[in-house]
Amino acid sequence: MRNGTRRAAAVATAAAALLCLAAPGAAGDEEPYPDPAPGGPQRPYEPDVPGPRNVDTLSAAITPDGGTSHGVHVAFDRTSRAEPAGPPAAARRFVFLFDASLRFRPDSFPTCARTTIEQDGVHACPQGSRIGRGTSHLHPEGTAEVYAFNTRHPGGMRGALVVIPAGGTILELTWERVTPHYRRAGYRWALDEILPPTATPPDQRVGTRRFELTWGATRRTGEGRPVSFAETTARPGAALGIGLWSEFVTGQTVLPEAIAVRP
Repeated sequence: MRNGTRRAAAVATAAAALLCLAAPGAAGDEEPYPDPAPGGPQRPYEPDVPGPRNVDTLSAAITPDGGTSHGVHVAFDRTSRAEPAGPPAAARRFVFLFDASLRFRPDSFPTCARTTIEQDGVHACPQGSRIGRGTSHLHPEGTAEVYAFNTRHPGGMRGALVVIPAGGTILELTWERVTPHYRRAGYRWALDEILPPTATPPDQRVGTRRFELTWGATRRTGEGRPVSFAETTARPGAALGIGLWSEFVTGQTVLPEAIAVRP
């Protein structure tokens, strides 16, 4: 089988697996998509509010990280718009879903504490603790830099901090194993991000029109050995499934998904 044919077959197989997830909310989001990581920290309760229907799309990319032979960067690029018009509804949670072939090594990277960022900013974090970077596209215009840091939360849970310095935003994420429903669709690990309630009423909060975030980093150990934060067991040309489960203040849940081919 030629390489192009093999790759096309792999993409088709992965796409078919992802379609299995569409059933719960396929008919106009009549039913919510099931929560991929219900066992993690819980967001404080807020009642649903009226608002627009968000229409989200996702693209993804897998690229070598230049560190180890299996090391990669995993890029998420989400866009969101409101129907019929206006700013998208604000989010309550995002859950980053990673293909089962992806493995992560947070224990091999330094951590940065939330208190360090709160007191002294992102530049005070230990060297090597940054494990991601991206851009937040505001509505209706404007952008802000986004940073992700490896962390260990109080209580010992592994996770990350997503920081938007321009807005003074620090979001806490935890590593979670996905539920069997999502494992059957080809996912394994998830990063569960909670956007806590604020003093602004939910129906007055504004969602982002686009959010880009790439996970991955490299460092060298004390012995000079390279280490990658994200690695994949997939072979070159393999298709990897990437998803972003999202819940909004209106109660709507969406699950845009994408296929990324390992180069």
